[in-house]
Amino acid sequence: MPALIRISSVLLLSLMAGEALAAPSIARVLDQAERAQEPSLEPALVGEFALQAGKLPDSAAQYLLAAQASEGDAGLAERATRIAMLANDDARAAQALALWQQRAPRSLAMRSAAAALAMRQGKPEVAEAELKALLAAPGEEGWRFSLAALVGGGRDPGVPAQVLEALVEADAIPNRIEVWQEFGRLAMRMDKPELAQRMVDQVVRRFPQDPRVALLRASQLQQTGHTAEAVTVLQALEPQTRTSVDLRNAVAIAYDSMNEAVAAERVLSSGPQDTQTYGMRASLLAKQDDATALTALYTELSRAASKPDPAQRLLLGKIAEYLKRYQEAVDWYHSVPGGEELSEARLRAANAQGLLGNQAKALEEVRAVQSDAVLAEEARRDAYLLEAELRLRAGDEAGELDALARGLAAYPDENALLYARALAWERRDDIPRAEADLRKVLVTEPENVAALNALGYTLADRTHRYQEALELIDRARVAEPDNPAIIDSHGWVLYRLGRNEEALVQLRRAYGLAKDAEIAVHLGEVLWVSGRQDEARRYFDEAARLDPDNRALQRVRETLKP
Repeated sequence: MPALIRISSVLLLSLMAGEALAAPSIARVLDQAERAQEPSLEPALVGEFALQAGKLPDSAAQYLLAAQASEGDAGLAERATRIAMLANDDARAAQALALWQQRAPRSLAMRSAAAALAMRQGKPEVAEAELKALLAAPGEEGWRFSLAALVGGGRDPGVPAQVLEALVEADAIPNRIEVWQEFGRLAMRMDKPELAQRMVDQVVRRFPQDPRVALLRASQLQQTGHTAEAVTVLQALEPQTRTSVDLRNAVAIAYDSMNEAVAAERVLSSGPQDTQTYGMRASLLAKQDDATALTALYTELSRAASKPDPAQRLLLGKIAEYLKRYQEAVDWYHSVPGGEELSEARLRAANAQGLLGNQAKALEEVRAVQSDAVLAEEARRDAYLLEAELRLRAGDEAGELDALARGLAAYPDENALLYARALAWERRDDIPRAEADLRKVLVTEPENVAALNALGYTLADRTHRYQEALELIDRARVAEPDNPAIIDSHGWVLYRLGRNEEALVQLRRAYGLAKDAEIAVHLGEVLWVSGRQDEARRYFDEAARLDPDNRALQRVRETLKP
């Protein structure tokens, strides 16, 4: 069951353009239509109910009727356009967009949607014209809506790349470093190395003294396989990091993305140190399994821990835990004097007791958190989740379910507990019970994206109820149309439905947004069964590099034997 991937800043831009779909809107539709006494009330409500049931084609048809029946309602036309585009109904999207254009001809969001639809229809010249107008708009919104259209537009990934290249040729992108950075990063994700190179060259020419240019250049070199050259670029930046904390952190993150954790930690170790810096350094040292350097850092930080700083003591506990000094970790956690770190420290102390082998003590401490009325409800709830994990780690699968059941008795229908129990049932191949718990989540939170995606993916992956799975995933897509985990689930259910070419479009888009092992496996499998074994092996190899123990990768190795 795939985890939901965190949304990057570029995806947030894309979501901004689609925010009209994100919030529950039945009440809004009722209110607007009743106040106006419009004939659009009935089709709008039917469309909204269809939308919340995941029946996107029906919703698109009804919302178009509603938009056509209303006079001058740009919001309804916008919603009809976006739903039709999600439903891949370009004909209705074009009709709704025409209404939107009539009612809000100067709307930046409308121009963004028009460009995205043009790219889907294979009309790059139309998209280019719309995006040029957006990029010429004053302020921040124009270029952001333009970027959103390129992120979400086009069934063929080559069309947005073609449009972006035309925008570069026309010198349409505003001459600002932050704008060129975002469009440059987009070019790199498009898997078009020549376009990415051209854009980086433009950035270097336009902003030769800005250190952010070097960071972008290093990223582009890394993506094209020139890691040694990328490292050289970062090394040249290091002297400047001593006077800029932001640049120091950015260079460290760039090194880390190249698997150069030693260099990243070296950069962070220069200049002023605080708890956040120490935490980043500890994480990097842990990643490279450098126990010697981590021990030295632990000793250095321990000497500075004379004051009862809660954040510092919590960090020391985490480092001690990584170093397998579990008793020291417990002591540090117990010494956290208060503050917002106290709840986490108490939970971590219980976990460290379990790692120390003191299962009875671990359960005693975690139950003390469960019954402590002074602590926040969230911490007490999390204590049941931790107890379930402790018992599972100890091989007590019955105890895991018992802990979750007691948690649900204390916090009836608490969605975090129901979701955790659904995952437990799924691990046991008890799909009916996993489904039941996920559906309970959806009773109280009908638009809970995690539950919609998890249930839809599970039905697609573990049953033959593909149409039902598609409807659930479509509901998640309405809320977060550019979430790569949901796009991956959408591609996977399309594959299960036998729509391989459509599946490949979605899976390539998901992988372009997030380099995730499970997405790579899914893309590889669809390529393999489509007869493109060489390309498939490339993605399987990438998945193995990202996560060698991935369950989906193990399964595909057993079934396909690539």
